[in-house]
Amino acid sequence: MALEDLIGELPTYAKDLKLNYSSLVKQNTELTPQQLWGTVVVAAIATRSAELTTEVIAEAEAILSPGALDAAKAAAAIMGMNNIYYRFHHLTTNEKYATLPSRLRMNVLRGHSVEALDFELWCLAVSAVNACGKCVDSHEMVLREKGGTEELINAAIRVTAVIHAIGVVLDSEKASPTA
Repeated sequence: MALEDLIGELPTYAKDLKLNYSSLVKQNTELTPQQLWGTVVVAAIATRSAELTTEVIAEAEAILSPGALDAAKAAAAIMGMNNIYYRFHHLTTNEKYATLPSRLRMNVLRGHSVEALDFELWCLAVSAVNACGKCVDSHEMVLREKGGTEELINAAIRVTAVIHAIGVVLDSEKASPTA
């Protein structure tokens, strides 16, 4: 099933998601195509919705270069790890953990094939989905230092929110199908 068909088949109660997908993804003017579709990819991966992720990646393959698609997947992967580690630091009251080295490899943060601004934007999107305040703050600050505006960041987070919500609806409908 194509992504458009998947979105079109969302239940009536998710009409706002269809409308927001149309205005934020199909008619987007705030993000470059690479920023937009990299954000859609990382948001879909972060939802953990297999159905949505499959269709998003299939669509993105026609829009993103292979290197950009790989970088988006890498951003989702590395932030999936980092968000758990650094969110733990934020949640624990034991300050000792903040003094310990992570000893986690994060080479992809500097070894990807896209503009640093785009990769940081994708890391921020995943961090928002995963609710890691420490990573959100860090990547938002780097984005601003690299010339990213609040409007650019807000546009990516709006797309992320819609993609995440679509994944939630798809998975909840599978869990409780109606007759």
